[in-house]
Amino acid sequence: MTTGRGAPRILPGEMGTEGEMGTEGNDEIDAVLTEDPPSFTPADALEAAASAFAINATSARSLGSERDQAFLLLDGDTPTAVLKVSNPAEDPENLDMEALVVRHARRVDPDLPIAAPRPRPDATNADDPTTYRALLTHDQRDHWLRLYDVLPGHSRTDPTAMSDRALGAFGTTSARLGRALRGFFHRRAQRTMLWDMQHALRSREFLPSVTDRTAHDLAARTLERFEQRLRPAWPTLRAQVVHTDLTPDNSLLDDDGFVTGIIDFGDMSHTALLVDLASVLEALTDGRSDHERLRAARLVIDGYQRVTPLEPLELALLGELWATRCAISIAIKSWRVQRELEDSAFAQRNLDDWVQALELFHSLGWDQLARELGAETFAGDRAQLAARRDAALGPAIEPLSYDEPLHVESAAGVWFTTTTGERVLDAYNNVPCVGHCHPRVSEAIARQARRVNTNMRYLHDRAVELAERLSATLPDGLDTVFFVNSGSEANDLAWRMALTATGNEGGLCTEWAYHGISHAIAPFSPETWPEHRPAPVESWRPADALRGNYLDETEFDAALLRLQRRGLDLAATMLDGVMQSDGVLVLEPAYVRRLVERTHAAGGLWIADEVQGGHGRTGEHLWSFERFGIIPDFVTMGKPMGNGHPGAAVVTRRDIAQRFRDDTIFFSTFGGNPVSVAAAIAVLDVLDDERVLERTRVAGELLRRAVREIAADAPSIGDVRGMGLANGIEIVRPGTTEPDPDTTAALKNALRHHGVLVGSCARAENVLKVRPPLAFTAAEVPVFADSLRAAIADVVDR
Repeated sequence: MTTGRGAPRILPGEMGTEGEMGTEGNDEIDAVLTEDPPSFTPADALEAAASAFAINATSARSLGSERDQAFLLLDGDTPTAVLKVSNPAEDPENLDMEALVVRHARRVDPDLPIAAPRPRPDATNADDPTTYRALLTHDQRDHWLRLYDVLPGHSRTDPTAMSDRALGAFGTTSARLGRALRGFFHRRAQRTMLWDMQHALRSREFLPSVTDRTAHDLAARTLERFEQRLRPAWPTLRAQVVHTDLTPDNSLLDDDGFVTGIIDFGDMSHTALLVDLASVLEALTDGRSDHERLRAARLVIDGYQRVTPLEPLELALLGELWATRCAISIAIKSWRVQRELEDSAFAQRNLDDWVQALELFHSLGWDQLARELGAETFAGDRAQLAARRDAALGPAIEPLSYDEPLHVESAAGVWFTTTTGERVLDAYNNVPCVGHCHPRVSEAIARQARRVNTNMRYLHDRAVELAERLSATLPDGLDTVFFVNSGSEANDLAWRMALTATGNEGGLCTEWAYHGISHAIAPFSPETWPEHRPAPVESWRPADALRGNYLDETEFDAALLRLQRRGLDLAATMLDGVMQSDGVLVLEPAYVRRLVERTHAAGGLWIADEVQGGHGRTGEHLWSFERFGIIPDFVTMGKPMGNGHPGAAVVTRRDIAQRFRDDTIFFSTFGGNPVSVAAAIAVLDVLDDERVLERTRVAGELLRRAVREIAADAPSIGDVRGMGLANGIEIVRPGTTEPDPDTTAALKNALRHHGVLVGSCARAENVLKVRPPLAFTAAEVPVFADSLRAAIADVVDR
């Protein structure tokens, strides 16, 4: 049994107040390092094992050690046990802690291959840690003896010989061990050990022993970085009792490099959980080229995160902690060589490798190192990033919004935070339905993604649950659910089913609608059309309250007639219930009911597109079509269903689905996948628990009232309209109803400069679209109103 590296320890009293990471004082190195190790011979080991533990072995083989001794006991050629002889200076209470932690970990994770201590023959209480040690005097010095089970495998494996799978598995084992220890505590774990990176600055006193100038400077600079960045962040890191030194020296591996035994807890300490992973990275990447060092590290991290996902801050700091481990190793190893506690030639191999690692890290820079290990950092200024975007994505992509584009670092609720620290109110993005990064949804996605993600060819109960819950919110008869991945796909599928069910080929939509981007649905999105109108769709201008035609169906009738004159019978009419692209028009229910009647009379079906208006956006109903008093033939939903996670649905009648089934079988590779379904269920739960509909209704009423008060003194505002949190502010030339798109664009940009995001819509691009996530509340209304006043002052009153 080996003990790995000697672990320098500082005597109690080193730390000022409990838990303080002090840096003052000249503390003595613990006697365990300076006391001569035991001097047992194999014959002594056999005799000690027999007297203390009644083990009658025939031979003993030294396993090597630095501060203790360990012997493999054999009966003939069969290993029977491992005898560990502790350094005379070892505190027996530390040994008791090791016995207790092993018992705890084996209870929590029985499959972890941890070498278990054996009790003395006279032991009566297995929970008493003192029963796992025996005192023996040898050469006039007292030694504590412990006996351990034999595990398969061998130690001191060359990490460069480990396969990729073995590297990942080692990371997983490290995480499992950390998880097994997280409920354990012992008062002696609150100790100061220099391998524990929270005490990294103590290593400075060893730097004079580093004679190589390059190594000295790299280690010193790394410790300085620790002091500047890691030390202040340390109290925010997850902390518990951890092993701190799970390396190939302190474990047993099989011929393929997989862990078969964890054999030494002598360096355990209460510290940051991340210390374990940093020590593993240092050990398993030894002897590799720069590229391979980073690649191997990523494989280990992947394995670790299969069990314990790292927090964003942990990922950001991991590379720096890895570097700190290398700096500590250089300092302590050099000190040990100087004091002739370690062979100089043997130590040099490690020293050279740690120096190579630090040279790599410093040449990369800390931000790039963090990115290499999976952290998200933001490099380059906004102009450079915009230029790269243009070069990579090409000319056909929609341009960036606003004359001062956003570079977003994070979001929460209705607020963006940019990379410069600016907070911006999002009054535009509807896709994060219940708010950006809602914890219920984000955690549901993460949990399911860590468990399994597959398709609808296999049973999973949450997909059935979601389908049942969606159907339960809809009128009777809308009872059959198809899952897809986006609103475009949902409308595409509904259109395809309408063609099959009716045998007709014509479609109708409003004059400036947007329903998706697929080849079949692009004709239903005149907002994106070129000058010519693609067949087989005609459009109509919807009723417009500002211009006095609340109930005029003549435009619809004319569009239907144009279809028929082209030899196209109507298959379906598609309508967005909140008219987001057409200018957020508030349609009269009686008007829409007559359009549905005309559609059915013409042999067509009605598709209620709820991608933008559904999931409570009107504040009155879950679905926008409900305010019209109609029963559609199809209801389509898009990514707001999963708060932005790719997921969508079509709900229709069983007879329509059966007609479709007569022609084909439908399958969407990832439509209804468990991760998207988890997100969608979480959204429905949040809508209920947070009473989102009522909150949306109140916030919308207050918002429109506030804007109308502003409009009383702003003749450029021709109309303020909307439902819930689907709102439009129409900008006109004062004294007319003539659209003013230039002022609209200027106001949109001015609002952005005052910290609020809105969009623009309508055929003339003269309507400010105010469509925030449904996390928008009454508290945000004054923020919006103040920014709108300031924007009007900048643009109109200047």
